This record gives sequence, structure tokens and C-alpha cells, in this order.
Amino acid sequence: MTQGPAPRPLSDEALSSLLGKEQFGTLATVKRSGHPHLTTMLYRWDPEARIVRFSTTANRVKVGHLRHNPRAALHVHGGDVWSFAVAEGEAEVSRSTTVPGDAVGRELLEMIPQAAKPEDEDAFLEQLVAERRVVIRLKVDRLYGTALDIDG
Repeated sequence: MTQGPAPRPLSDEALSSLLGKEQFGTLATVKRSGHPHLTTMLYRWDPEARIVRFSTTANRVKVGHLRHNPRAALHVHGGDVWSFAVAEGEAEVSRSTTVPGDAVGRELLEMIPQAAKPEDEDAFLEQLVAERRVVIRLKVDRLYGTALDIDG
């Protein structure tokens, strides 16, 4: 068997670009046993602040994991099966949004792409409160990933 090309590390700029292009990734948190807990998540990347934001509800397992151990990572597939980016860091979980339009609710609203903004913002903010939504903020201190330059 012949050895093909080796994976090429991606630059910080390329990794940030990949994170910005994609919307879904796999969030890894740490269970009390030390094993990883993986879940597919919709996310929003803020390259200037180097923060990945996720919307979830306060009763989710991943929220409990992060409150116990804030270390987490997000794995994102690139445009082909051979490329990926990983964002590692410590996460913080906001308090639940409790009043429609409070700071957490507004942060959740800002995470929605412009094309998907709700027509009735007030009803949306009320729904966030009813769902006990929180923001997970993954403060990225390490980006890594590779691409493999092959044909086919």
C-alpha cells in the first residue's frame, strides 16, 4: 500500500473561516466519568471575540456537564470529508432568560441569522422564556484542524 499525501494543518484564518461558513457541529462536553458527551448543535461563531455561542435549554445534560466541568470542544466538518476544524476552550452557561427581552433573550435573538429572524419578535422572546433558554458561550483558546489535498 502506498502512502498518500499527509494532512495539511489549516491556518488560524482558515479555521476561523471554516467555523464561520458552517452552522452545525458536534459539541463535546465532559461527563462526570471523564468520558466525552457528544451532541450535534447549531452554533454561531464570533471571530473577533473568539466565542462560539449555542442556544439550549437549562435542563439539558450538556448544561449540567459544563457547570461541573467547563472544558469543551466543537468539531466542525469542512467542505469535504477530509477537512475539519476544532475549537477548544472553556464554556460558560448563562442564566435562563426569565423576562421577555432581557439580556439573555436579546443575546439569543442576535444569534439568529438575519434571514431567519422571527416576524413576531415579542412572541419569540416569550417562547424563549417558556423554554428556559440559556446561552452556552465557548471561549476559544485553541483552534486546530486539517485538510487533505487529494483528487477524488
